[in-house]
Amino acid sequence: MALVLGSLLGPSSKARDAAATLQVVLQHGSRWTAMAVLFFIASVALTLGLPTFVALFQRRRGRYLGLAGSSIFLIGTIGTCGYSMLMTFFHALVVHHAIDASMLDQVVSGGWLAVFLYLWIVGFMAGLVLIALGLFRSRSTPLWVPALMVVFVALTPVSGELGKVVQLLQLMALALALTGVAVAATASGGTREVHLTSTGAL
Repeated sequence: MALVLGSLLGPSSKARDAAATLQVVLQHGSRWTAMAVLFFIASVALTLGLPTFVALFQRRRGRYLGLAGSSIFLIGTIGTCGYSMLMTFFHALVVHHAIDASMLDQVVSGGWLAVFLYLWIVGFMAGLVLIALGLFRSRSTPLWVPALMVVFVALTPVSGELGKVVQLLQLMALALALTGVAVAATASGGTREVHLTSTGAL
C-alpha cells in the first residue's frame, strides 16, 4: 500500500517531462518528500516480506522458478530504497537551485544512473514474472494471485498513457496479489502447525 500511495503522489501521466517534474518539486516539496518516504517504507516492507514467497515454494513444483524470481525481485525491492534516496537528493538540488530543466535531461541520461534505473525496473518486473510463473506451477495460492502479478507487469509499459485511474487499478492489482500471497502463506503455516501437533500427539 505504501508503494501504491507513493506512486499516486507522482506527477500526472501527461506531465512527466523535466519542467513538470521540477514544478512538482518546487511547488509541492512536501508531496515529493512524502513520495520518497513511502517508497522507502515500501522497500523495507517488501524486502522483509520476501521469505513469505520462499515459504510457499518449499517442496513444491515451480520452486526453482519461485526462488529465482524472489532473488531477482530482491534487486527491485532494494532498488526502490535507492530510488527514494535519489528523490531526496534531487529535492535538495532543486530547492537550492543547483539544477534546472535544461540540466535534468543530461543528468538522467547519465550512463551509470541509467544502468541503476534499468536494473531496478527490470529486477522488479522480471522477479514478479518469475514468481508468478512459480505460483502457477506450485498452485500454492489461488490462480488469481499470480494472474494479478502478470496483469501488473503487462500494464506497466502503457499505464502511464492511460491515466491515473488505470495506474491506480494496476497498483491495486499488485497490492491484492501480495495480500493473497500473505494469506496463503499464513494458511499454509497454520495447516503445517496443526499437522505437526497431531503427529506429535500420535
